[in-house]
Amino acid sequence: MSNLLNEAKALQNEIVKDRRYLHRHAELGMDLPVTSAYIVKRLKEMGYQPEIIAGSGVVVLAGGKKPGKVILLRADIDALPIVEENDLEYKSETENMHACGHDAHAAMLLGAAKLLKDHEDEIEGTVKLMFQPAEERLYGAKAMLEAGVLESPKVDAAAMIHIFSGMPMKAGTLVVAEGGYSSSSGDMFHIDIQGKGGHGAMPQNSVDPLNAAAHIFMGLQEIIAREVTPSSTAIITIGQIHGGNAANIIPDTSFIEGSIRAFDKDERELMKRRVVEISKGIASTYRAEASVEYRMECPSVYNDSSLSKLSIYANRKMLGADNVLSFADVFTGGRMTGSEDFGFISEKVPSIMMALGGGSPEEGYPYPQHHPKINFKEDVFYIGAAVYTNTAIQWLKNN
Repeated sequence: MSNLLNEAKALQNEIVKDRRYLHRHAELGMDLPVTSAYIVKRLKEMGYQPEIIAGSGVVVLAGGKKPGKVILLRADIDALPIVEENDLEYKSETENMHACGHDAHAAMLLGAAKLLKDHEDEIEGTVKLMFQPAEERLYGAKAMLEAGVLESPKVDAAAMIHIFSGMPMKAGTLVVAEGGYSSSSGDMFHIDIQGKGGHGAMPQNSVDPLNAAAHIFMGLQEIIAREVTPSSTAIITIGQIHGGNAANIIPDTSFIEGSIRAFDKDERELMKRRVVEISKGIASTYRAEASVEYRMECPSVYNDSSLSKLSIYANRKMLGADNVLSFADVFTGGRMTGSEDFGFISEKVPSIMMALGGGSPEEGYPYPQHHPKINFKEDVFYIGAAVYTNTAIQWLKNN
């Protein structure tokens, strides 16, 4: 495997071609017929027998000719409902956009699949490749878990790579999370407030759900100000408040939607509980009623310390010490406040989250994730394929 990086570089044009096809045909959530079909086609061309699970997820096995453990490599494959503003020959042909790099993730894992197939006789165990839908909605990993992705054969460890643009790290730099949490949990809540509608000139005969909503909005911020440890990173964001449709009518109902982000498991549960208690209590104070529903729940990614150390060591040997950093070198506090549904995997098996520099502002890539003008430096895609492969091979060899 000593020439793995050179072998990956020889696949660069192929990886770019795969990425551009997926970019042009960006699809959303669990509904990925074109994306999944293309991934299956490419895997079959390499000699694999891929399986579709959870509707649009793709799973395939490499190795297995020698006894050993099983490591899973995960790439997410869904896009975002964003209209692309780039003028590219491979610009999205749908009204969706791969504005978070999932097209690159899928292409890099396809590159890894080719490398693994070429070295299948040397793999000391099995590598399971997981092409996952609906990461942007934070439930695709859970859906694949429920469909049995960690079974048959049973997975012993897992790894993922996320490409980033618009950040202060040069293209091609690998960033490996240390042991512990590296992403926040993500819980999206919906609060329905039931009042009693009436004439705006006679408020005493009504129960104003907008008044209750305004006080709930303010009350929820007190969770961060007075109930969470000041040294913790925790966020409550209200993204929507709706109710009413005329200036002189007190509406019957209103609703609020927002999100909770946390790293600490206990603080996450505290915040989720207190959103319910505060919403119901304040609504009751103003003679209304509130009900709270969590419509999306995703845990933090937890990184295994030994897998982190191995990933850093193995990839520094391949890429050079200066090209492999830790999360603390790039992300404040060594963690990112965005959520990542790989957290569902990390709850089940020892896992590692890695990031790949896809272009910094100094290199001409100023736009961040989820921006309609984001793009990535394609020259580095082969590095991702090599890292996927090297991490899996070395972990199996050492375990």
